[in-house]
Amino acid sequence: MTPAARLSAAIEVIGTLLAERRPAADVLKDWGRSHRFAGSGDRAALASLVYDALRRRASAAWIMGERMGEESPRGLVLGMLKVARGLDASAIAALCDGSRFAPAPLSEDEHARLAEASLGDAPAHVRGDYPEWLDAALAAVFGEARAEEGAALAERAPLDLRVNSLKGDVDKAGELIGHLSPAPGRWSPLALRIALEADGKAPPLTSEPAYLKGLVEIQDEGSQIAAILAAPPRGGQVLDLCAGGGGKTLELAALMDGAGQLYAYDDDLRRLAPIHERVQRAGAHNVQVRSPRGKADVLEDIEDRMDLVLVDAPCTGTGTWRRNPDAKWRMRPGALAERMKEQASILDTAARYVKPGGRLAYVTCSLLDEENVGQVRGFLDRHPGFRLVPPAEMVLALGERGMTLRAAALERPEGLLLTPRRTATDGFFISLMVRGDQAG
Repeated sequence: MTPAARLSAAIEVIGTLLAERRPAADVLKDWGRSHRFAGSGDRAALASLVYDALRRRASAAWIMGERMGEESPRGLVLGMLKVARGLDASAIAALCDGSRFAPAPLSEDEHARLAEASLGDAPAHVRGDYPEWLDAALAAVFGEARAEEGAALAERAPLDLRVNSLKGDVDKAGELIGHLSPAPGRWSPLALRIALEADGKAPPLTSEPAYLKGLVEIQDEGSQIAAILAAPPRGGQVLDLCAGGGGKTLELAALMDGAGQLYAYDDDLRRLAPIHERVQRAGAHNVQVRSPRGKADVLEDIEDRMDLVLVDAPCTGTGTWRRNPDAKWRMRPGALAERMKEQASILDTAARYVKPGGRLAYVTCSLLDEENVGQVRGFLDRHPGFRLVPPAEMVLALGERGMTLRAAALERPEGLLLTPRRTATDGFFISLMVRGDQAG
């Protein structure tokens, strides 16, 4: 496919997304099935165009003079070429020449907007490319910097890897994947970062021997930091209460040097399904997976016994918009309210398993106070037997890097907030609490 034909395909896919409000991955998969002539390079380039248009949906519409909710697929793609790809009006016009498979030529108005329009007088939610209804919530966290924080969330995310210390060290992993030019992480001593190609295409990491042998796992550096700051004790008893596919479970197991006992649980059996194969590949022999069984309490025997309970809570995912750009436009206020109820319930459940002197780590991939500091404050009000671990103490788990991270992150008494703009990671909130001698 020519670049112009890919552009036409992107307009077609965006049109389907706007009409049907389906996940972008599903629409792209359907497009690939119905266009068998498109090779892997074409499909990757198309996906990059579509996701870039979704990342910059608000600013692209503004450039083209279109209102959010009434945007045209063509306008979004053309505006994206200017705000995300940096193309000028002449370069965009060359792609839209009306030839076979190419988009129709630019109108006078389109050419003028692509040549002259700017984001200089745009409101914060447009410059930050996030839904307008979230502006007040983000202003409560970031103030006047919310547009800049949102813009950082609209950039592409790098490919971050975590080296599995049960199988080797960073030097060994770096040597095995040296052809991918990995760079060491800034914060996590276990991280390696791989820059994406110019079109956003990532290398086929899951086919690399280092991955197949369990030496490396795909995991954002922010997620790695969260597990490190939780500081699972070697030889201790640890519960990962919302284990999902097991990303943090595997890191906790490695941080414990394979000693002690790590319980992995999730109330959704489907989310938990991948963990079994991943645990085996990682060589994490201290992991015991507890799968839900109807109404049976499969964790009853570990109440009041855990040195650490990690709650990687279900949340709105506002911190992962770099990786899931369509999710931010499908998010609705009702989803936030529902997540807040879930989070409070899970935290109350988690308190049952923490032993006196044990710790409770609360983690979200959200930027919103309602899901972060608000939940921690509510939990402490309901459970006066717990107290906060100050961020200054929490970061000691990272050694010398800890104080640097603390200075970069947004610090609150309840915990640390990592963001793409501040720490070049996904958005993560990390809070740590300790149970006193009395019941939680």
